[in-house]
Amino acid sequence: MPGGALAEVSATNDVNRIEAPITWKAYFMCAFAAFGGIYFGYDSGYINGVKGMAYFIHQQTGKPYPPAGVTDDSFALESWRDSLITSILSAGTFFGAIIAGDISDFIGRRLTIIAGCGIFLIGVILQTASAGLGLLVAGRLIAGFGVGFVSAIIILYMSECSPKKIRGAVVSGYQFAITIGLLLAACVDYATQDRMDTGSYRIPIAIQMLWALILGAGIAFLPESPRYFVKRGKLDNAAKSLARLRGQPIESDFVQNELAEIVANHEYELQVVPQGTYWSSWANCFKGSLMQPSSNLRRTILGTSMQMMQQWTGVNFIFYFGTTFFKQLGTISNPFLISLITTLVNVCSTPISFWTIERFGRRPLLIWGALGMLICEFLVAIMGTANGDNQNVVKAMIAFICIYIFFFASTWGPGAWVVIGEIFPLPIRSRGVALSTSSNWLWNCIITVITPYLVGPDKGNLKAKVFFLWGALCTACFVYAYFLVPETKGLSLEQVDKMLEETTPRNSSRWVPHTTFAAELGLTEKGTLAPEIVQDVERKGSVV
Repeated sequence: MPGGALAEVSATNDVNRIEAPITWKAYFMCAFAAFGGIYFGYDSGYINGVKGMAYFIHQQTGKPYPPAGVTDDSFALESWRDSLITSILSAGTFFGAIIAGDISDFIGRRLTIIAGCGIFLIGVILQTASAGLGLLVAGRLIAGFGVGFVSAIIILYMSECSPKKIRGAVVSGYQFAITIGLLLAACVDYATQDRMDTGSYRIPIAIQMLWALILGAGIAFLPESPRYFVKRGKLDNAAKSLARLRGQPIESDFVQNELAEIVANHEYELQVVPQGTYWSSWANCFKGSLMQPSSNLRRTILGTSMQMMQQWTGVNFIFYFGTTFFKQLGTISNPFLISLITTLVNVCSTPISFWTIERFGRRPLLIWGALGMLICEFLVAIMGTANGDNQNVVKAMIAFICIYIFFFASTWGPGAWVVIGEIFPLPIRSRGVALSTSSNWLWNCIITVITPYLVGPDKGNLKAKVFFLWGALCTACFVYAYFLVPETKGLSLEQVDKMLEETTPRNSSRWVPHTTFAAELGLTEKGTLAPEIVQDVERKGSVV
């Protein structure tokens, strides 16, 4: 048998005994993977400040420096150049995320993350060496592939390894790490902005190498996802990995019962949607009825649209184009400092979700978060349009932008990542998460391409009016969350499958587990999983 056969696996029909008690060791092992968010956030954030640096603008465009103390709106990157430099990273991450799903099924979650770190390092080296547009763009494209690998598979790895009671908090830690990366980027940009040499942009770029080295080296010492081993039919390896993650001996009933539930659920999913060729396995992501919440099609649409909606909130407008936007307001003496403040609000607000996402659930956070954001965005748009030249009005606008960021950071920022890691069944989970993550980057790319044309002084020059657009899109996010997002709080990944079969998103918060997959598929008199189920999963072990 692949990976060695298990003679028997203890199982249970008690829904409260399918997972071991949480230990600090288990918590920290799962939480370390969230470090991947730092270099995702840093890479996304450093470019915001670099594009506003005088030396970088002069080097890229050849425009003469404006006289000291004089504000010259024309001394900026052209809209096409700004759009290309910012969006090319997202183009790379889009393709990297899609590819990563398949690779993680072939070589494992950990090795895919390590490979992503290696690709990212190559891209950073090229960016650091650049002295013109071509090499910078090429480096950001290659780095984007690495970020795509990590951003998709980190979520998959954490969701598959984390205990159900803290899974939301652990995955929220990924979003918190993203905000830390954004803050570090803002601090470094602030420190190097006045340098009149290549160090102004090369220092912020080169520092990224450290984050990739830490993540790549650290993840190598963590156990592989037990659910990956179950998918490959290597149940003995799955048991060892699960024992390490839960801090329990391999013979523990908790380890055995959780493994039995994962195996039984996988066998059930294979019965619902049988295995086939490589291409049919991709087609499985789109099978089923659109009206059935548990269908693979519905889950794939939910995951991809969830990440689309996260981008629709407009928050990356602030983190990608905030410095140039605040410059355009005309009444702010230090736009770099304001960008640093908004980033700090993002960092300080995100940890609130560690508690709220497990206390109140995913669904309420997404609904109320969207409501809070749309109110703030419409207020900013109205104030800026009515009296945007008044310094007091601009201060009020900045205050509401900070409140808007608070709502995002404590709700949609982490919530969207948590949900996509929970809703897919094991046979399509890697591809489902990869498609969802690539959707995030696709819309990130679209927004970064069009935004300079919306707000650029030489193009649309919408200024504060652009917040009418973000407010309208946040209204769509509010409606979407109310009607389509299910509540997954406190459920194992296998119980989420059952919940989606038996209820609707609007009623999902009232659903409670009532049986186990092991009990449904077959328990022996000795309290073990039926041996034919174990043998079948081992026999069907596959990368597709």
